[in-house]
Amino acid sequence: MKKILLLAAAALVVGATVPVFGQIVDVPLDSPKAAVSQTIGITNVEVNYYRPSVNKRKVWGELVPFGFKDLGFGTSKAAPWRAGANEATTISFQHDVAIAGKPLKAGRYGLLMALAADGTVTVIFSRDAAVWGSFFYDPAADVLRVDVKSEEAPFREQLTYDFSDVTAKSAVLALSWEKKRIPIPLSVETDAVVVARLKDQLRNSPGFYYQAWVDASKYLVNHNLDLQLALEWAEKGVSLPGIGEKNFTTLSNKAVILEKLGREADVKTVMDEAMKLGTVLQVHQYGRQLIAAGKGARALEIYKLNAELHPNVWPVNYGLARGYSAVGNYPAALEALLKAQAELPSGDSANAPAIKANIEKLKRGENIN
Repeated sequence: MKKILLLAAAALVVGATVPVFGQIVDVPLDSPKAAVSQTIGITNVEVNYYRPSVNKRKVWGELVPFGFKDLGFGTSKAAPWRAGANEATTISFQHDVAIAGKPLKAGRYGLLMALAADGTVTVIFSRDAAVWGSFFYDPAADVLRVDVKSEEAPFREQLTYDFSDVTAKSAVLALSWEKKRIPIPLSVETDAVVVARLKDQLRNSPGFYYQAWVDASKYLVNHNLDLQLALEWAEKGVSLPGIGEKNFTTLSNKAVILEKLGREADVKTVMDEAMKLGTVLQVHQYGRQLIAAGKGARALEIYKLNAELHPNVWPVNYGLARGYSAVGNYPAALEALLKAQAELPSGDSANAPAIKANIEKLKRGENIN
């Protein structure tokens, strides 16, 4: 009771400028709490804020003052806007990012803004993330300031943060309220983040599975990163004691990297071994990859090997047809394709029309690949 009387007395002394710091009981807030998050690559970004409403008020320049202002309470005599209501708006980054091109370390920050009448918005990231609003704003705690431009936007009654233009390496975080939108460009060095994360994971429990080494090496290859490291990881997927395994997946993955490195003789050696361990479909798909790469003669060799390893199994003859067609031997391709048509599993409605069309192409002397 004494505590309540003291709080009431304090409110009478300093009047309406006293902020409401919290609630004794749970009742709905006029500016409800909200959160929004987005993953950029593998980096999570999260904003926690409170959503005030326009409520027929003039927002920009009045409810939200321009520049830095003495709010009449707290220690700050030149406070920016809290970029929301109630407690400080906060933003957290799982990994290092760049804000409008300027670097910012991973962490949790208070998010504040100072608006100018010309539409310039100074966005402030403060290490003071556990304060009430901006009443105690201290510029010494600023970690980063960037200037962005506000935009005219359709009317929005409640203040809202959202993410747009999301890619694997960037996104735009925007505050929208009344008839303004304040976009903040974010970017992440996703490849560097992923490679660092992969190195950590491979030293931990995922490293006990050959599939992890394969997936990690594939990421490097697919993103044109460190091919020597990719080969090292691929080899561990093949031969790391107690973990690596020689199978079609691990060996063909290694072969892809060897090919990228220009080691064609090694590619053939590795893939000859992989063929003997692959399923009929795995070998068939490898032949398709070779044809797509313009290596028709090598593809035909692979399809012939598949026929030796898996005689009279679908889709061996379809593969032979593609192989012969790739080297221009259309009569042999037609003969193989007619066999494939006879072997087609019942109910395979996907391949039947394609085979029929390809038969007509071969009769006209056209490549079916």
